[in-house]
Amino acid sequence: MPPNPTTVVSPLAALAPDLRTALTRARYDADTLLEVLGDDAHTALGRSEPVPVRRAVRDAGELGTLVRLLLLGDPEPEREVAAALAPLDLDRAVAAGLLERDGDNVRAALDLRPLDLGGGTRWVLSDLDDSVRRRTLSADHVLGVGQASLSLLRATPTDPVDSVLDLGTGCGVQAVHAAGYARTVTGTDVSARALWLAQATAALDGLDIELLQGSWFEPVAGRRFDQVVANPPFVVGPARVEHTYRDSGLALDGASELVVSRAPELLAPGGTAAMLASWVHRSGADWRARVSSWLPDHGVDAWIVQRDVADPALYVGTWLRDAGLDPRDRDAQERAQAWLDAFEDADVEGIGFGFVYLRAIDGPTELLAEDLTHGFDDPLGPEASAYFERSAWLRAVAADPDLAWSARFGVDAATALERVYLAGPDGWEQQVARLHRGNGPRWQHEVDDSTAALLAGMRVDGLPLHELIDLLAVGHTGAEATAEFRATALTIVTGLVRHGLIFPA
Repeated sequence: MPPNPTTVVSPLAALAPDLRTALTRARYDADTLLEVLGDDAHTALGRSEPVPVRRAVRDAGELGTLVRLLLLGDPEPEREVAAALAPLDLDRAVAAGLLERDGDNVRAALDLRPLDLGGGTRWVLSDLDDSVRRRTLSADHVLGVGQASLSLLRATPTDPVDSVLDLGTGCGVQAVHAAGYARTVTGTDVSARALWLAQATAALDGLDIELLQGSWFEPVAGRRFDQVVANPPFVVGPARVEHTYRDSGLALDGASELVVSRAPELLAPGGTAAMLASWVHRSGADWRARVSSWLPDHGVDAWIVQRDVADPALYVGTWLRDAGLDPRDRDAQERAQAWLDAFEDADVEGIGFGFVYLRAIDGPTELLAEDLTHGFDDPLGPEASAYFERSAWLRAVAADPDLAWSARFGVDAATALERVYLAGPDGWEQQVARLHRGNGPRWQHEVDDSTAALLAGMRVDGLPLHELIDLLAVGHTGAEATAEFRATALTIVTGLVRHGLIFPA
């Protein structure tokens, strides 16, 4: 293992030029893989079902050899592997830790897969997991691109910036993604093995990424970045470290608390953080209050999105399987017992999971923490950027309400009005009216007829808000708008702006 990954080129990274040539020649890329496998086999690969994948690549030549070798972990004849990876020398690949010999066959010693991260194929190296072949993960296992990593990739804003920090880079996938929108990228990790693999991933993709070893924030003490991304070891449980990629050694949600509370110190003025985090739900306590207590009183605009809540038993079972353990085995049962005992002792009734977005501002901290546990497909990254822009406008309105009263508003093209009627004794009776956003997080706001009428009158080239409110008041009450009517209307309008259902022109 290299003692200083920032200056020493590992044997694995030194393979990059020849390995890149081989992968490119064999078309071992994301688009070709989907084309050759087809939708059904590609989906089967995601379900860790190797047989449909093997059948799909039976006649795929060198690409088929690489798929079986690198994605399925199959032993392949040395002669065929040598041809598929030429000009890479197999002895060098074995010595560097990419491959291992198995009699007359060769096996992959690492996971190497192509991904399209938004700018074409990137190759990512990581340790082999147990998705297609049962194995117990080592303590320093370096996780590949799992569901959490993919979630963060889709949830990260990609507006061009000067500098990005990937805190706890692991195999380097978030740093590689950041290289597509940032001028400079820095990745840190406490694990030397993780940095060894991240360095090889960067070299394979032809990227210059600064990699620093150290615990938490130590490697970048005193530095500031335009964007921070973090997929920390956020697993909630006892204070122990069984696997460095998921366990922090801090009890319960201590890792998330540490990262969320310290991340603002790393942000340049106007900088943004996008992080995965978990938090406990305790009986009788509001999870929003818990997470908000992690933030400083000044300098942050925070948007916290809860995407899921798991009960303790489901949570423990899921993470035992993640580590390659069978919950039916005695050892796994003992671990589960200790884990659930720790939850019971701490009065934990659920574990929340989601995203924490921070924007460095000059002013008192603002916080919106909300549930988005319903399904939606659109990525949250662009929405986070738009949220902070809307939030900045709302801060300006809070300081000077005339900005809103004099503004003209438009209704977003994806906003729809839904009315629900139920049959009653006198015919159909309206039960509720809702505004829906048909894109992004697909927010819903229940509204009354006055609000629906207000939006019907909104035009970018129409009347300013104060005139619309006056007309609305006359139409609904027969009199001019009272101060209370205006205040209520402004609260409704700002709430709809915050969620992007309407916008100031």
